[in-house]
Amino acid sequence: MKVPGRRPATGHNGQVTPIPDTTTTARRAVVIDDEQALARLVAGYLGRDGFEVSVTHDGAQAVEVLREVDPDVVVLDLGLPGLDGIEVCRQLRTFSDCYVIMLTARVEEVDTLIGLSVGADDYMTKPFSPRELMARVAVLLRRPRRPAAAVAAAARPAVEVGALRLDVDAREVHLEGRLVPLTRTEFDVLAALASGPGRVFSRRALIEEVWGANWVGDEHLVDVHVLHVRQKLGDSADRQQFVRTVRGVGYRIGTGE
Repeated sequence: MKVPGRRPATGHNGQVTPIPDTTTTARRAVVIDDEQALARLVAGYLGRDGFEVSVTHDGAQAVEVLREVDPDVVVLDLGLPGLDGIEVCRQLRTFSDCYVIMLTARVEEVDTLIGLSVGADDYMTKPFSPRELMARVAVLLRRPRRPAAAVAAAARPAVEVGALRLDVDAREVHLEGRLVPLTRTEFDVLAALASGPGRVFSRRALIEEVWGANWVGDEHLVDVHVLHVRQKLGDSADRQQFVRTVRGVGYRIGTGE
């Protein structure tokens, strides 16, 4: 089906999601899941919400589709044939910073940790409510390109913490002059912490700064992203050079020492 004035929603493996005819520019979504009935269901919800949707059921093909479509949001199953969801997400992050919600039928914490470590923004465990998935998509897309913390820091776009330099306007982090490849969410978490030197942010406070007040889900998602920020900065829970844990409360920016 081709909508006048817009790129058609191209399906893969015979799957095509109709898109309502609207006058606004549609966001693009890719659904990647080998459970075809579930993929059609998710694509239908996204389509009714105004997305141009592409669907594929194979990991290797998914990478080609992602390069072609350049989506705003991706719903990605962990257990794909061919390339699994972890590898698809890893390759996606080499050319896109779109939002990724990872789906998994497994509940082991290691799967969640690995999925978020390669750049997923959120995760859901099957079975799940499609309406909850759409609520999470909406929350992610309401996040501004520059987080609230960054807007507040606009008068001083570069923040320095020891050898760490965070450029809010450029959305870049350098450590000893070397660019640190943070994901969009990792950058937003670090920018939120850096926006309030000395302030301790609870998990909930960071959720509201980065994901928004309407976000629903497991607040321990914050811990995982903090872990990955520390790893990429060469920091650790023992050293706490750049991100410090305030036990029983939350996190604050470190001193760089």
